[in-house]
Amino acid sequence: MNEKYDLVVIGAGPGGYTAAIKAAKLGLKTAIIEDREVGGTCLNRGCIPTKTLMFASHLYYEASSFEKLGINVTGLSYDMEKIQDRKETVVDKIRDGIGSLLKGNKITVLNGTATILNQNTIRITGNAPQVSEEETAVWEIPAEKILIATGSKPFIPEIEGIHNKNVITSDELLTKREQIYKKLLIIGGGVIGIEFATIYQELGCEVEIIEVMDRILYGMDKEVSQSVAMNLKKRGIKIHTKSKVLRIIEEGLGCEYEEAGKVKMANADAILISAGRKANTEKLFDSGFQIDRNGEKIKIDTNFETSVKGIYAIGDVTGGTQLAHAAAAQGIAAVEVMCNLTPTINLNVIPACIYTSPEVAVVGFSEEAAIKNGYMVKTGKYPMSGNAKTLLSLDERSYIKVISDSESDKILGAQIVCARATDMIGEFATAIVNGLTVKEMASVIRPHPTYNEAITEAIEDIEGMAIHLMPDRK
Repeated sequence: MNEKYDLVVIGAGPGGYTAAIKAAKLGLKTAIIEDREVGGTCLNRGCIPTKTLMFASHLYYEASSFEKLGINVTGLSYDMEKIQDRKETVVDKIRDGIGSLLKGNKITVLNGTATILNQNTIRITGNAPQVSEEETAVWEIPAEKILIATGSKPFIPEIEGIHNKNVITSDELLTKREQIYKKLLIIGGGVIGIEFATIYQELGCEVEIIEVMDRILYGMDKEVSQSVAMNLKKRGIKIHTKSKVLRIIEEGLGCEYEEAGKVKMANADAILISAGRKANTEKLFDSGFQIDRNGEKIKIDTNFETSVKGIYAIGDVTGGTQLAHAAAAQGIAAVEVMCNLTPTINLNVIPACIYTSPEVAVVGFSEEAAIKNGYMVKTGKYPMSGNAKTLLSLDERSYIKVISDSESDKILGAQIVCARATDMIGEFATAIVNGLTVKEMASVIRPHPTYNEAITEAIEDIEGMAIHLMPDRK
């Protein structure tokens, strides 16, 4: 148990397990500590289970349009138990795969709660090696370096009545096996809230959203936010912006909120608290050990090192971009820095995706952000109503927008709101990282009929040369 490791990673989510594998491949003797399941929030309580449920809800919703395609379906229904069973099968398979990768790279996996005692020592409370799984043990391990990757957990705001029955977080909603609620009220119009709104609406639930800011998806480009809001409202989802929740009433499960200076009430069968996430640092530091923090968030420098030499941190726990792929990239970069290598990944260009219908994906600067950063910009935009794949697939209102630097002609950013947007955004990420110009991106032949060919149209529109757009009236 006192075996010393070159690196001990705390947290086996996307950032942690990726960093551990990278470290092992670079020759470091590595251990990883996890107090729950390997894969972290993303795999077990976030990205993967959410998108698995959404895959089912999308198909069920699309089936309502089958008649338009000449396909007749009678007695359409769904079984929440089976949907949840499949979700768990998917999660288990991926989790087993990660476990195999850790084992294959000879990484020691320790199950328990980690507490950092000092610069080179970690106390673990859990199932120690050579101790039966039923017994809880406490032991210490030495480490040359420590990487904190403990992620985040749901933020629960201080609202009267928030702990009432059927007031839940995404963790509980992801495991619900009974017939879905007839009405779901969502407090918070961020990514998590919007994705759950989509799932539950597609399964036939009445959905209402209360958001304190002046629009949903506040961190996104305003045009993207407006487009998503329009599509949600078209589906019957009610959205209240600039609305402050005052209290939650247990009787009849009501949510009292203020909108436009008036106090209103919304009732539901369940209320989802989706007010963001906070850094998970509970029990992480011994009372006699100090590290610089901003609230719960751990402060780091440009090399991911904390205020204590040899202790690093990545991902949600640092308060940065809360995305699994961002944490994984940071994990790789942090380990490379530890090994005195130059990071191989450009961490300045991070795509963000929302799995609504249609999907949303953005990368780089929005038009507004580019102008604020001193660029003279040119933009191109292509409405997907002219895209053959969109038309034949009965897809929703959507578009692709590209932002370029008018001086260098380089691509600065892109916003995609359309089917398969999350699969397409990587092309723009590649372009931005490699400094590709509008001309270089336009030189690519993209196949027809695909959603992807609309990228060519959006790029060509920057100079008014899009083939499948009507010319501007002079």
